[in-house]
Amino acid sequence: METFGGIEAGGTWFVCVVGDSERSILAEARFPTTTPEETLGRVVAFFREQNRVLPRPISALGVACFGPLELAPGSPRFGCITTTPKPGWAHTPIVRTLQEALDVPVTLDTDVNAAAIAEGTWGAAAGLDNFIYLTIGTGIGGGGVFNGQPLHGLVHPEMGHIRVPHDWQRDPYPGACPYHGDCFEGLAAGPALRGRWGIAGESLPSDHPAWALEAHYIAQGLHGLICTLSPTRLILGGGVMQQAQLFPLIRAETVRLLNGYVSSPSILEGIDQYIVPPGLGHRSGVMGALALARRRS
Repeated sequence: METFGGIEAGGTWFVCVVGDSERSILAEARFPTTTPEETLGRVVAFFREQNRVLPRPISALGVACFGPLELAPGSPRFGCITTTPKPGWAHTPIVRTLQEALDVPVTLDTDVNAAAIAEGTWGAAAGLDNFIYLTIGTGIGGGGVFNGQPLHGLVHPEMGHIRVPHDWQRDPYPGACPYHGDCFEGLAAGPALRGRWGIAGESLPSDHPAWALEAHYIAQGLHGLICTLSPTRLILGGGVMQQAQLFPLIRAETVRLLNGYVSSPSILEGIDQYIVPPGLGHRSGVMGALALARRRS
């Protein structure tokens, strides 16, 4: 049976897996993200060891990576992390390093695009060819799949950095984004919850006013994405979305903000099935890396 390698390359942790064509995980390793040399060295060592013990070596490798990334095939920086604030990782040639060390095809995409592909293959968007996966945690990132393909363009989507209306009277918090202050991520990601209320979101009670405000900002972000990209489903993952009370608040606020303008039954009658949690839970990213490899093989 054909086997594939996957890497969920995060700013804090790397997760490496080997899987087969039936979606079974055959081996897995997790280690902290340190320097590029040390971290990628551990990645290469893991897959070399797996190739020694597997009946046949992996046929392709998928990498779901933090960014920003250079994904334009004609660019001399193709396959590199670009202007990341992660110390030491800017301009790291991820694809070239892994291809040269492991001699396999390597497919690179953003962690959120990969998670979206996984959700479309095995999760909450299975059977759909037009949807968005949004992760709301330490940051906010979005991946879009349209006509069955991940959305790329000038670079790749940066949905967390769109602007949302900021009512300074209701919320005087200036925002946490080091680039834009009060963009979507700056107002609604985990650091904004801590910065605004002085306590981590997971420590706030479920009836705290923080959650109505959080739902308002997330719904504003979704309003913009619905009106520009018209996805057939919105999948919301990430640590902040572990708060069970958020989904009903976000759904109701999204309907209120759209105010009947997008007159689709999916919104007017089926909002509970339109804005949903990930079907793969916290495994969307690593399964997305395997999905990237499967597409390349």
